[in-house]
Amino acid sequence: MQKTTEENSRYNQLEQMSVHDLLSNINREDKTVAEAVQKSIPQIESLVNHIIPKMKNGGRIFYLGSGTSGRLGIVDASECPPTFGVEHGLVNGIIAGGDAAIRKAQEFAEDDPNQGWKDLQSYSVNENDTVIGISASGTTPYVIGALQQCRNNKIQTGGITCNLNSPLASACDFPVEVVVGPEFVTGSTRMKAGTAQKLVLNMISTSVMIQLGKVLDNKMVDMQLTNEKLIERGAKMLMRQFAWDYKRARGILLEFGSVRKVMEMHKRKI
Repeated sequence: MQKTTEENSRYNQLEQMSVHDLLSNINREDKTVAEAVQKSIPQIESLVNHIIPKMKNGGRIFYLGSGTSGRLGIVDASECPPTFGVEHGLVNGIIAGGDAAIRKAQEFAEDDPNQGWKDLQSYSVNENDTVIGISASGTTPYVIGALQQCRNNKIQTGGITCNLNSPLASACDFPVEVVVGPEFVTGSTRMKAGTAQKLVLNMISTSVMIQLGKVLDNKMVDMQLTNEKLIERGAKMLMRQFAWDYKRARGILLEFGSVRKVMEMHKRKI
């Protein structure tokens, strides 16, 4: 297959550019990413529409990747509990090489076509779950092998890649292909490809959580009150909703533990 992610950069002699030109040219390339993602919305929609009923039936999401792709999956998964108040383990990020690979590259971990499935089995993955493989190239053996085993075990799969007609797309049920073209630094898929994957992951998790009722109006009413910033945000939501002063809103919020619980309490009293 022809990998656009590996094509030569449109820019030459980068080392001779000024800092201003480097930044401007990187930004110029970054501006194209959102447009590439927009073209893939029908594919993203199909994947999300599959995930929602699965999760309503007790299913989970698993993101599976290596390197930058794996780290991006972990970031998105780890933000779901504090943002939407869901339990840990509802959305999971798995990276080739294990947790050590989050901070330091684990050489050749992505080349084992059997390890991804082994890693999924440790979570007792089942037919209610959805496994989403993430690979900019669309050729990572760790990811593709896992998706193939999922298919053999009747577990539905999605895939996020930045190349067309990749082995990853063939191995999954709901491929999302976001073609961002050559990177500013040839082959450095942590750049545009990484940005595209981050945008798609945000779209998937956010739209799923909204459809599961974890957002009210445009507010994170189930967010965990784990720091002062979030307590203040929740208090301000209640101030706007009920015309309370800050002291009252904060006190009631801390008493009940979430914006949603306060709103439900207030509704019962009316």
